[in-house]
Amino acid sequence: MSQETLVWRVVPPILRHSRRAHRMIERSFYVNKLSWMIVVSGFFEPLFYLFSIRIGFGSLVGDIEFAGRSVSYAQFVAPALMASSAMNGAVYDSTMNVYFKLRHARLYDGVLATPMSSKDVAVGEIGWALTRGTLYSIVFLGCLIALGLTDSWTVVLAVPACLLLGAAFASVGMAATTYMRSWEDFDWVQTIVLPLFLFSATFYPLSSYGVWGWVVQISPLYHGVALVRAACLGIATWGIAVHVAYLAALTVVGLTIAARRVDTLLCK
Repeated sequence: MSQETLVWRVVPPILRHSRRAHRMIERSFYVNKLSWMIVVSGFFEPLFYLFSIRIGFGSLVGDIEFAGRSVSYAQFVAPALMASSAMNGAVYDSTMNVYFKLRHARLYDGVLATPMSSKDVAVGEIGWALTRGTLYSIVFLGCLIALGLTDSWTVVLAVPACLLLGAAFASVGMAATTYMRSWEDFDWVQTIVLPLFLFSATFYPLSSYGVWGWVVQISPLYHGVALVRAACLGIATWGIAVHVAYLAALTVVGLTIAARRVDTLLCK
């Protein structure tokens, strides 16, 4: 058995059967290139949080102990805000934008009339959401370097970590969108995203949550924050493998559900 065959057997079926997903990404690029301000809008909220901590609030907190070393509060929070930025980019593109195309523009009806499949639609839309989240991450990383909030070469690994986090949120976001019945249902998106942002070890170490720490560890953002923070601070532990596995599994499950739901809604 060839090495290529072995690799394809490991890859989830939805990715193996998707052949034209790049066409959906290409379409999204051409549609959004004239409205770039809307595309980058979700990047600014975490950035403003970072500036407020770097300039003012961080000096009141001082240094904190994390992973056996002393780091400034700004250095502790900055990687979490970078992960949150990737989450914002992935969530909002895979929810409201997908809902409009699915329920109002009826875009996918036309797409599925071509040789493209529901798997192409799911992977393509999630791929575009992931592209947006990655763009946020790269720009945010530049801000961290410019502000002197990282001093380890492993900081470059923060971008792949944000890629994985964005894939997880985009997949779950699109899967959830296929069940939404009206625009009012999107109130649930903010209702879920805001607590995740505040209570995923974003602003406090996991130990601060006491007996509720296990609840925090259910959050996908927590695992993304842990990965980005490890990259920015140069921390290497076996726990990184757990974070990667959690987000990868969430991505595969979300992708599979999204493709099946698109197929159910439009092809049957």
